[in-house]
Parts: sequence; C-alpha cells; structure tokens
Amino acid sequence: MIFRIIESQLADDFYKGKAILLWGARQVGKSTLLKYLVEKNPPALYMDADLPDVQTLLKDASPTTLSKVFQNHRLVVIDEAQQIANAGHLLKIITDHLPHIQVLASGSSAFELQNIMNEPLTGRKFEYQLFPLSWEEMKNHHGLAKEFQLLPHRLIYGSYPEAVNHYLEEERLLRLISESYLYKDVLIYKGLKKPDKMRDLIKALALQIGSQVSCHELGQIVGMKSDTVEDYLHLLERAFVIFRLPSFHTNQRKELTKSKKVYFYDNGIRNAVLNDYRPLALRQDKGALFENYIVSEMLKKDRHNGTYSNLYFWRTRDQQEIDLIIQKNGFLNAFEIKWSNKPITPPKTFAKQYPDHAFKLIHSENYFECL
Repeated sequence: MIFRIIESQLADDFYKGKAILLWGARQVGKSTLLKYLVEKNPPALYMDADLPDVQTLLKDASPTTLSKVFQNHRLVVIDEAQQIANAGHLLKIITDHLPHIQVLASGSSAFELQNIMNEPLTGRKFEYQLFPLSWEEMKNHHGLAKEFQLLPHRLIYGSYPEAVNHYLEEERLLRLISESYLYKDVLIYKGLKKPDKMRDLIKALALQIGSQVSCHELGQIVGMKSDTVEDYLHLLERAFVIFRLPSFHTNQRKELTKSKKVYFYDNGIRNAVLNDYRPLALRQDKGALFENYIVSEMLKKDRHNGTYSNLYFWRTRDQQEIDLIIQKNGFLNAFEIKWSNKPITPPKTFAKQYPDHAFKLIHSENYFECL
C-alpha cells in the first residue's frame, strides 16, 4: 500500500467528538485507505453503504438500534455514505448519542453529500479531501530519483492509484475510470438533462487546460447557454473532476478581475477524455500538461499541509501574466511554470505593484524543489 499523507491527519482527529468526512472522486483510493484504518485501529467496523442490506440496516435507525449494530466497536467507517437515506441525520445521531464511537464516513458525489451533510452536522464534523496520489506520496514510496525519472509518465498517465500500480495497463484502466466511474456522479445527477453536452464540455475543457475559459465561448462550442455551462462547471468541480483558479487583482485598472483558468485534478483523466496518450516528444501540449501537473500538485501540497492558501493566476489586459500565485497572510508567492529552464523574470507591472513578493520559475529540472 502506498502511504497516504492524510492517514495520520485523520487518525489525529479520532475521538474528539466530531464526525469525520472524507471526500474524493471515485477510484482515488478512499476505500483502500478506510479499510487500512479499520485494520490499524481495532476494534473497528467497516460498512459498505453501496450494499442494500447496509442501507436498510442504517436507514432511520435509532440510537438503540445503532448501539446494537455497532456493538463494542469504537471506530465505525461508513463507505459511500451518500447511499444511505438521511445520512447527515444518521451521523448526527451517532455523534450526539453515541459519543464513545468515532464515525468516519466517505463519499464521492460531493454535490449530493455536502447538501445532506452540512446542515445536520454543523459544528459536528471534520472534513478532508483525498486526491489522486501526490508527488510527495509517490516520492516517499519510490524515492526521489525514480519519481523524478517518471515525470513524463505522470504527465501522460497521471496519478490515479490503479494507473500507478498497473504498468502497461494505464490506458485501459484510465478509460474505464473516465467512462464508467468518474462522471457517474455527474451524469446520473437528477436535473442533468443533456449528458452528451456534458461530455462535449469536458472535452472542450481538456483542450483548454491552463487557459482562461469563458462560459460564453464554451457555450458556443458545445451549444449551451452560458448559465448552463456555469452550472455544469460547478457540478464538475463538486465531483472533483476539475478545479478553477480565479484571477488575482487589487482593483488595478489593467488587471483582469473576473477571469478563471481551468485545470484537471489529474493529467491521466484529462488525456483519457481526449483519448490521447502520445509520448511527450510528439505533443504540442507538453507545456500545458506540465502546468496542469504542477498546479494540481501545488494544490495537493497546500491542502495536505493544512495551510489552505488562496491560489490564483495573474494577468493584465495587455497579456502580462504569471501562472500561479499562492497568497497566505498577505504574502504572495508567484510562480511561472515552463517546461524549459530558460531564465525569466516577473513582469515589470507585477513587480512594481507587488514589490513584497517571492518569485520562482518552476521547470522540468527543478519542479521537485517546490513539491
């Protein structure tokens, strides 16, 4: 098993009177991690809420019934908790009436889960997100030298656990993940009337990673209204397929204020959407793939460290730009992300407006220093 960084963070929050919620896309390793925690922290009970008998057992259960179900287990893990009716109220009952039990619940359809969890569990939960495997996790597993050599592989096939653990089977497994699992939460969502349009939108986004996206322009490409595009983008974010970076600005007239850039959480999924696994030497999008990888890894690092910084890009109307800005406590770390190691300096406008900043070029030979 590849050690997941949040394993120790989850364990540190056990028995503090809160439910623990673990979010993440399908196939990122939630069940594997939860089963490992069950084995490591006895007496513990693992319950798969995809199973009908588990759903029946936990539906509208009273504290007395739950006490009988859980018996002497101190840790209760409920995997895919969104499958249980009134899951939020179930976790509230456990937290309020069975305080000797630590409940840990996972879920992949964030737009469902968060709606049913937030109100009942206000003030009663700790929340975590599990990402595809991170650079740090892979470096800890393989060693720095080997993982550094695998950068081209990561840019093409990404870091989903199955793709990492099954060499030479990556294309087949990524196709399975993208077609059968990843969009399931989005495409079956009630109210989603045009699944084909959603697939077209995802492909359009895959072709524009690292670029500013306009709902109006995307709507013209896929044949949807701008408001519908925005709704679909929101769903894709909540299902952990993509994330967006807003533009950084301080009311300077030349700075862009409302633009956003779109990235995929995983390069392999992005390439699976386009069915494009060509090696880097044959690709025109090598720079975009590298930028997507670095931005997603910087996001993982920030969340794993628990710093929860603000991530932005910066651009002016005359096209001066910086790929990534990380803001924390008023301080700016600015990063330009290029495959080439050719030296560059920050744009003069940025340096003048924000003199108290740090600037670094991230390229294919030094990227590990930032991750």
